[in-house]
Amino acid sequence: MTTADTATPNHDQPAPSGELTHREVLVIMGGLMMALMLAALDQTIVASAMRVVADDLNGLSMQAWATTAYLITATVTTPLYGKLSDLYGRKPLLMIAMAVFLAGSALSGFSQSMYELAGFRAIQGLGAGGLFSLVLATIGDIVSPRERARYQGYFLAVFGTSSVLGPVVGGFFAGSHEILGITGWRWVFLINVPLGLAAMVVVSRVLQLPLHRREHRIDWQGAVALSIGLVPLLIVAEQGRGWGWTSGRTLGLIALGALGLIAFVLAERRIGNDALIPLKHFRNPTFSVANSAGLVIGMAMFGGFACLPLYLQIVKGASPTKAGLMLLPLTLGVMVGSAASGQVISRTGRYKAFPIVGSALLVIGLVLFSRVGWDTPLWQIGIYMLIFGLGLGGNMQTLTLAAQASLPPSEMGVATSSATFFRQMGGTLGTAVFLSILFSTVGDKISGAFRAIVPTPEFQSALNDPAVLANPANEPVLRALQGGGLNGVSIDDSSFINHLDPRLAKPFMAGFSESMDLVFMVASGVAVIALVLVIFLKEIPLSTQSGIVAREEQAAAAAAAGE
Repeated sequence: MTTADTATPNHDQPAPSGELTHREVLVIMGGLMMALMLAALDQTIVASAMRVVADDLNGLSMQAWATTAYLITATVTTPLYGKLSDLYGRKPLLMIAMAVFLAGSALSGFSQSMYELAGFRAIQGLGAGGLFSLVLATIGDIVSPRERARYQGYFLAVFGTSSVLGPVVGGFFAGSHEILGITGWRWVFLINVPLGLAAMVVVSRVLQLPLHRREHRIDWQGAVALSIGLVPLLIVAEQGRGWGWTSGRTLGLIALGALGLIAFVLAERRIGNDALIPLKHFRNPTFSVANSAGLVIGMAMFGGFACLPLYLQIVKGASPTKAGLMLLPLTLGVMVGSAASGQVISRTGRYKAFPIVGSALLVIGLVLFSRVGWDTPLWQIGIYMLIFGLGLGGNMQTLTLAAQASLPPSEMGVATSSATFFRQMGGTLGTAVFLSILFSTVGDKISGAFRAIVPTPEFQSALNDPAVLANPANEPVLRALQGGGLNGVSIDDSSFINHLDPRLAKPFMAGFSESMDLVFMVASGVAVIALVLVIFLKEIPLSTQSGIVAREEQAAAAAAAGE
């Protein structure tokens, strides 16, 4: 049986029994894309406005906890949403996820302290954990694997658009004193409410999926054990650099997390097929390789994502809004790579080549980034971003598709949430590791750059320039140089660099650039591991049946066997 999209280019023809037409799929996708836009846009909007938010709530030192709380709850709940949606249906769980996300958004918008904001962001994360995985699982239900990659390209376009719009919109809200009588930054969260309510109305009306119930047990032991395992490790990933990786607090949380993960494995083994992530699936080579590659690619991907905006803002002096616009080549690469791979997979049913080519492009892009200096022209960096983006576009949807194809249709939620979960974990680890490398080496790199640049005639002319000496913005560096070192100059707040005389700022920009080069080189080594993994990815023939039809046939066959 084939879908109307596969059988004929005329999408208005009736689809085979049980399948949806192209037009019906697009109607449903409109609601799903609105739901996905909520979570995707929220991440970039909040990141660009967080400094203003923290200043207004008098909690600059606590701003990381607002991000950490969101990350923890979103990651921990992802596999739970996937499993429960297989049991109770996608639509109820998706509506719950959106409702919780909107409640957290509204509460965050009226926070009076950073403690409240961190708690309300945790509520937001409880909803966000379901938005990503449930939307992709729903597409798996209504569209055949052959066509799925093409449709999932639309969702990657949502991510790409969000990465550009987020910093712009977040910068606008953060820079506005008041909008409709409410402090500007609060709209960073409140804007989700009207958008989310519209998405809920659309999803409730257009998303009608059949549900096949079966006898089951809820894996609450596994959910609790997973929380005990992941929460300490995610806290360490986000806070360990500030605490010290060998501090008692860090080591204690790592030990607690390890015990929690051991308890999770034992709980999953005990409950068997009703587990959040049944351990038997890891004996499936396609499932295990796809998720392992997703974990590693998530690390390499966020290595680039963490450093590129910092390079554009610190080294090139761009504002957060302008830096978001400068990332357009990367966004274009992701969209082109995902669209091209989706079209070819739809026509051929073959997907293995794309993660291989995509991983190779990631390696090339990251190696090129490692060659970037403080004075590299933006057009050249844009080309490197395009290559990196094409690599991501060839990987993100195909690995999710491979994980979905490796499991039966009745476990579409588990397959999709697993792929999302491992990619999120890889991103968290990658961000922690690569930012730790950056900030642990940047001090020495800046000192080395000063030793090389201070004797140059250009730098010496700045030290003898009356205008430079009279500018208060240059005073911290001048005072430190008179003392024979840079110990008095803190880079915890790098904004001072953009106010320095360009000649005095040059060593700082060179030092940051050299540290980022090291990060990109390490990330390229991680991408090589991903390339090796995807070479061993076993390609499964893609069905032309949607998940709904395949599940109905599976249920009918089981009923017939029972009779």
